[in-house]
Amino acid sequence: MLRRSSDTTGPRHVRRPPREVRHAGGMAVKPNKKSSASSVNLRKVAPEGSDSWASSEAVRRSMLGNRGRDTRPELAMRSALHKSGLRFRKNYRPLRGSRGVVDVAFTRRKVAVQLDGCFWHGCPEHGSRPATNRAYWDEKLQRNAERDTRLQRELEDEGWTVLRFWEHEPPLEIVPKVHEALALRSSFRSSA
Repeated sequence: MLRRSSDTTGPRHVRRPPREVRHAGGMAVKPNKKSSASSVNLRKVAPEGSDSWASSEAVRRSMLGNRGRDTRPELAMRSALHKSGLRFRKNYRPLRGSRGVVDVAFTRRKVAVQLDGCFWHGCPEHGSRPATNRAYWDEKLQRNAERDTRLQRELEDEGWTVLRFWEHEPPLEIVPKVHEALALRSSFRSSA
C-alpha cells in the first residue's frame, strides 16, 4: 500500500546505524558517514585489543583519512591538463601483472605522469620525517622510494616515457612539459 504525502502516521524511512562487517583477516570495516546504499565507502577499524601500527589512535585516524588518489594537487594538475585540450586515463595500470599505478597515462603515446607527494615520496625541498615512530617511517618512506624507482624502470623497459613532478609544482608549469613530452613521442612514432 502506498502512503500519501498527507499521511503523517510515521516516518517514511527509518535511519539505522551503520553495521560493522568483519572480513577474513579479522579487520572490522564500518561504512563511512557519507556512505549511501549506492556507494560503499568503507573505513578500516582496528579489532579490539589489537596492536596497531600507529603511535596513537589519533594518528591512526589521521593516516586512514589520507587519500591514495584524487588528492587536491592531482585534481588541479588533471584539471589543467584537461583545460589545455589533453585527454588521458587516470589512476591507470599500464603493465599487466604489476600493481604499479600511474596518476595520468596517455596510452597511445606511452607517456606516464606521476605527481608525487612531498611527504610520501621524500621531496628534497619539503619532505620531512616524523619524530615519533622513526624506524617505522624511515622504512615506509624507503619502500615508497624503491617502489617508485621499480615502477619507473619497468615502464621505461616497456617503452614508456615517465614524467615525475612534485605536488608543490604549479599545474601551469607542468602542462607545457607534458605537451612537450607528448610532441616528442608523436614525432618519434611518426619517424619510426
